[in-house]
Amino acid sequence: MPVKQFIRNVRAAKTIADERAVVQKESAAIRASFREESHDSGVRRNNVAKLLYLFTLGERTHFGQIECLKLLASPRFADKRLGYLGTMLLLDENQEVLTLVTNSLKNDLNHPNQYIVGLALCTLGNIASVEMARDLFPEVETILSSANPYIRRKAALCAMRICRKVPDLQEHFLEKSKLLLQDRNHGVMISGLVLVISLCEADEQEDDENGIRDMFRPMVGSLVKILKGLSTSGYAPEHDVQGITDPFLQVKLLQLIRVLARGDAQISEQINDILAQVATNTESSKNVGNSILYEAVLTILDIEADSGLRVLGVNILGKFLSNRDNNIRYVALNTLIKVVAIEPNAVQRHRNTILDCLRDPDISIRRRALDLSFTLINASNVRVLIRELLAFLEVADNEFKPVMTSQIGIAADRFAPNKRWHVDTMLRVLKLAGNYVKEQILSSFVRLIATTPELQTYSVQKLYAALKEDITQEGLTQAGSWVIGEYGDALLRGGQYEEEELVQEVKESDIVDLFENLLNSSYAGLIVTQYIVTASMKLTTRLTEPAQIERLRRLLQRFGTNLDIEIQQRAVEYANMFGFDQVRRGVLEKMPAPEIREEQRVLGEANTKKRQSKVLTKKKPAQAATEDLLLDLMGDSGVPGDANGAANGQTQSADLLADILGGGGPSAASPPPQTSTPVPSNVANIMDLFNSGPSASPAPAASQPQPSGASFDILGGTTSPPPQQPSAPPAASGPPAHPVYNKNDLQITFQLKRDANAVQLLARFRNTNDFSQLSGVNLQAAVPKSQKLQLQPISSSELDGGQDATQQMRVTSVNGPPPARLRLRLKISYAAGAGPVTEQVDWSEPT
Repeated sequence: MPVKQFIRNVRAAKTIADERAVVQKESAAIRASFREESHDSGVRRNNVAKLLYLFTLGERTHFGQIECLKLLASPRFADKRLGYLGTMLLLDENQEVLTLVTNSLKNDLNHPNQYIVGLALCTLGNIASVEMARDLFPEVETILSSANPYIRRKAALCAMRICRKVPDLQEHFLEKSKLLLQDRNHGVMISGLVLVISLCEADEQEDDENGIRDMFRPMVGSLVKILKGLSTSGYAPEHDVQGITDPFLQVKLLQLIRVLARGDAQISEQINDILAQVATNTESSKNVGNSILYEAVLTILDIEADSGLRVLGVNILGKFLSNRDNNIRYVALNTLIKVVAIEPNAVQRHRNTILDCLRDPDISIRRRALDLSFTLINASNVRVLIRELLAFLEVADNEFKPVMTSQIGIAADRFAPNKRWHVDTMLRVLKLAGNYVKEQILSSFVRLIATTPELQTYSVQKLYAALKEDITQEGLTQAGSWVIGEYGDALLRGGQYEEEELVQEVKESDIVDLFENLLNSSYAGLIVTQYIVTASMKLTTRLTEPAQIERLRRLLQRFGTNLDIEIQQRAVEYANMFGFDQVRRGVLEKMPAPEIREEQRVLGEANTKKRQSKVLTKKKPAQAATEDLLLDLMGDSGVPGDANGAANGQTQSADLLADILGGGGPSAASPPPQTSTPVPSNVANIMDLFNSGPSASPAPAASQPQPSGASFDILGGTTSPPPQQPSAPPAASGPPAHPVYNKNDLQITFQLKRDANAVQLLARFRNTNDFSQLSGVNLQAAVPKSQKLQLQPISSSELDGGQDATQQMRVTSVNGPPPARLRLRLKISYAAGAGPVTEQVDWSEPT
């Protein structure tokens, strides 16, 4: 069957099954023809042509490799052409049969027909292995001196491929490549420039001081002369492309000049004039000229050019932005992103043009313009740019909104001219894209309000008014419920503001109505419900009307039977607190403003792997200690530890505890070390909310030495972990935690508890990176033969950022008491960002 008929049959197939049947039938026919060993080269050529078509379809064609080699041995050019094409496609450097091609290539490299030599050079450059390159490079080196420009051009490209494959052979082509740069034939010169650029870039990666680039730098003068002649020459029919003389050669000359001048101030100064001449004289109305201008700009920005020349390059890119061709605009935006760090003022002049690209119909243009716009933001233009970006956010596609909300939050946190502008900007973001705001941005916004007392009334009123208008944005609902719960009394007092919605009177019943509407709406997800339940509990101490407090109590009571165990538990605990009004008012006082350190700003959160304290409430595992749950339910973000040391943290924690409990000085909350301290009565009352007998008394915990901030940790561990133990995740309570493993954002610790019969182990897993996920977390353990191990399954094998999991183990001895010192062999497996990880660790209990 002829090749054309075979292609028609494949295309005529209506289903995949029909196509596969045609392909299988023809493949069988081709195999049968190969077995007959027909000496007709026409039949063999027809079969190989069909194999090449099958190769483009992704079918198996390995059985035709030997037939390609037979075609190479034919004296006919048509056979050789198809044979070399099949060899390049069906074989690669890893095929064993490739060694059989070496002899054919060597013969054809010395063939009198220039086109056969060209085929051999092309094939050698594409499939040469290291051994083949070492065997045949002398022939290529000889051909570089040929009088035929067609062969010299092919040989230069083949030499480039050989040097990339075997860098040791570079020195054999250096002198010949210098001659290629002086060749009068433009095609040969372009091929020589490609070879030299490849050699110099390889030398640049090796960073050799006395390397190949130093050998070619004396030729910069002649290269500049050639480039100048091309840019100023008149019409040359043999090299003219749309009115420009050989743009391909000009582009390659600029690329080589850029490589040679990089890092060399003397050469950079030498080429400044020609770069300015090319940038100003090249026609920019057509793509041919734009390609030269683009290479000139890249060269200007990559060498040590003077400031005026850099501004000229940025202006050329700015002119590209007004071009109608999307490809040119995309290239300009992509390049300006890299330039903005070098010449920020020059890029700022094109700010309006960049902002206009945000309204381009092409999504790739909008994406690049958006990235560039964020890099342009500084303290002087933050108001203008953020206003434009907010206008774009209002109409942006959903895929842009997560990045935009984060970037606007980062820019506002860094460059905000004042706190009120910062609040208004973030509130606008929450209104427009509250469903796409990340937790870190939301936490930063709430922290801003908590640390700015003069704007708390303004913020709570603005958020209340926004929620009255729109409850569909989850981020807005979360921030609004937290702020209203914390500063609900300020909402009732009101303030003197120019906004119309802020001078309207707000009643206590209006606030409760708002919360009930939120909870009854279809937008009240699990997290929103948690926020509102906690905010409602806080409002019981902010409001004064008994009727509204009773409504809040009934609202909380409704969630005592919620299907979610966390909401149910917290609602029950809150309901129990209504029997202890004095304690409830003390515990639910306004949270202290968290200390804002540089590493806690939004800008630093994306790069840190430490667990930052957060202002917003966050759901914890059900097995966390009851004491830890209390303040977490009330929205406690955790007060950051003092950077000056444990002594300051102890004093601060003790003072805060005394304020909450309504009595006692610092001495009552910070006992001398190594002494047992009776639990204050108010703390005992709080603990009584969660138990029905003396078994839950915190007295046993008081018998153990506590860290400096232990008195405040009773209410939820709001102090940061001690700086001297960053590797161990904090335990809720109980025995000390022994570090076991700390790699790839996964921390594992063991807590041991001994009795007369066994040793109980609690393994704690923590993902220390707030922005990544660990999946498939698994721990297997083995003990010596004299011991027996019972291993429970892990509580959760999927760990989101900052999340914990636990796993229980029990070790007993086969005969006698439990071992005095545990020795375990652990196999830890999980999947992190870099891929699956499996490690074996031998762990021994510390003495």
